[in-house]
Formats: sequence, C-alpha cells, structure tokens
Amino acid sequence: MPGVYISYPFCTQKCSFCNFASGVSTAEAKHSYHAALLDEIRRHRWLWEPQTVYFGGGTPSLMPLPQLAELLSAIPARCLREVTLECAPGTLTAEMVAQWRCLGINRVSLGVQSFITEELRQTGRRHTAATVESDVALLRAAGIENINVDLIAGLPGQTRASWETSLDFLERLKPPHASVYIFEIDEDSRLGKEALLGGVRYGASILPSEDLTAELYERAVERLAELGIQRYEISNFAEPGRQSLHNLKYWNLQPYVGFGLDASSFDGTRRWSNADTLEAYLKGSVEAPSPTDASEEHFFVGLRLSDGIEPTEPEWSRFADPIAKWIGEGMLEQNGQRLRLSDRAILLSNEILQDFINA
Repeated sequence: MPGVYISYPFCTQKCSFCNFASGVSTAEAKHSYHAALLDEIRRHRWLWEPQTVYFGGGTPSLMPLPQLAELLSAIPARCLREVTLECAPGTLTAEMVAQWRCLGINRVSLGVQSFITEELRQTGRRHTAATVESDVALLRAAGIENINVDLIAGLPGQTRASWETSLDFLERLKPPHASVYIFEIDEDSRLGKEALLGGVRYGASILPSEDLTAELYERAVERLAELGIQRYEISNFAEPGRQSLHNLKYWNLQPYVGFGLDASSFDGTRRWSNADTLEAYLKGSVEAPSPTDASEEHFFVGLRLSDGIEPTEPEWSRFADPIAKWIGEGMLEQNGQRLRLSDRAILLSNEILQDFINA
C-alpha cells in the first residue's frame, strides 16, 4: 500500500521538546514554500498510485484551505483509503473541519502531549484539556471519527498522579487510536539541550527519572488495554481495525514518497531525504538515494510491531547470534517461525534492535 507524506514545517510557536525541522516563519517564506512544495509534487514521476496521504509538521492544521486543496489535487489518486492531518489543539474551527472532510481528510492526529495545564505550559503549549474536548467534538460532528491523540511520558513536572489524570481524560474522549511517546533527551531540542547542560530552563530540572518515565509508559499500556486500545507498535495503540494505514507502511517496509522540508522517501530498495533547512529546500537540495540492507531493515523496523516478524531462512542464519542472545535474555520471543519483542523488552528496544545492524 504505497503512500505520500507531505511536510508542513510551520508552527505558531516552537515547543521546547521539539527536535523536528519546523518553526515560526514569515508569510513570504510560507508562500515560497507552498510554491516549491506544489512544484515538487507535480514534477514527481509517479510509478504507483498512492492509497494514503499523511500531512505532518509542524502544524498542518494551520495550512490555508486553498493550499491544502491544491496539494491534494496534485496527487494522482483515484481512491485514497486514508488521509491524515496532524493538528495542534486549538487551531480547529467547525468551518475548517467541515472543509477538511469535503477535501477527503478522514483521519486527524491531535498533538495533545498532556491534559495537565502546568505540564503543557512548561513545554510552551497553549491548549487545555477543555480545548481538546472541544476539538474532538468538532471532528466527530463533521463525521471524522478516526482520531488519534498523542501523549508524551516523561514531560517536566509529570507525576504518577498527573499522568493518571491525563489517562482519565483519554478514557473520557475514547479515541480509537493513541500514540504514547517516551520523552528522550535530544540536543536538537531546547529542553533536551538544557537538560544535558544541567540547566533549569523549560523545566529541565524537574524532568521525571528514567525509571518513573518507564513506569508511566507501562501504566499507559495497561490503561489503554483496558479500553480495548491495544499496542500494535512500540508507541502506537488502536482499537481493532483502527491502526494507522499510513504509518504501518513504515514498519512493513512498503514504499512511500515524502514531499517538503526534511521529508524522507523509500521505494522498496532505496532511501533518500530532502534538505532539512528551509533555505536549502527552496534551492531544491535532495540527498542522493542510498541502497538499503533489506534484512537489517526487516529486523530493525519490523520488530517494532507487536506481531513481530517472520525471518527468512537466510536471516535466521545471518542473525543467529543476536537472536540467540536476546531469546536467552528473555527479550525476544519465538513462536514457530515468528519473532517478537517481549513486553519487558519494549523499553530497551533501541539497544536490542541496534544489535541487528551490521550483524
């Protein structure tokens, strides 16, 4: 199921934890970007008809409706199964949502992160729990039922009690899909850089410990399962049949093409990316395609899925040592010809998956 990713890298403010190629920009820069983005899509040599489109960012919900319509019309697809738009809570109106529905957008991902006002303010977010409830009501009133809610475990000031409150709000809203990410220290974000320097800005001095963050994640897994929202990938949970069709292609190594700033593409055998600065992107800078190691990727990407993978005969032989090692330590489970990460391995997944690179 091939797909399309479109990057809209503009926001009203830059969140302290964000390490994406996005930020605040001028109207002139946005106009230039849209022209370049539209041109890139129109110049693309389509080898297949896409079935999913994902607008990420940034904050794509800030995109003017005429621009959104123009981009969608440039994609040669007769029947898109899923069109996702990432939204910042508080940027929705009833009129906008109705127009999105008319354009074919049938899935919305809300970057909630937390339902606790104090935690949101630490990171620079402006919405409240009431804002999110209002946005979800607007979406459902317009007929967009396929809603994802993002949460982050490990934000500054987060406690067991506050996390439980966020999960309570999630239970009240009953979205069919949720994403739960573990906050990671990253020098490319202001909060991450501050934490690495031992500073106090952006709440760096009140970040939860790694052990508490792991506990919060595991509690979310437990609560979501009680709601019938099962984990199908390390950070993603869904009701049966409500998994993200677009995101599944990343883990199933299906082809997709990315348009816009810092967007990546995969044709089944090669990967490449666009420039990660606006200036370079507007000049048309694109990374040269590089071939992939299909077996490495099968393990490194596929094992993120709760169902795991079924290695080929050559892969069983090539990766015999790391497979035996992690099965012996209880981090990998074998069921017939399938391998999957054990539940206790999820929080150590980066270390485990890295073991299959260059093995």
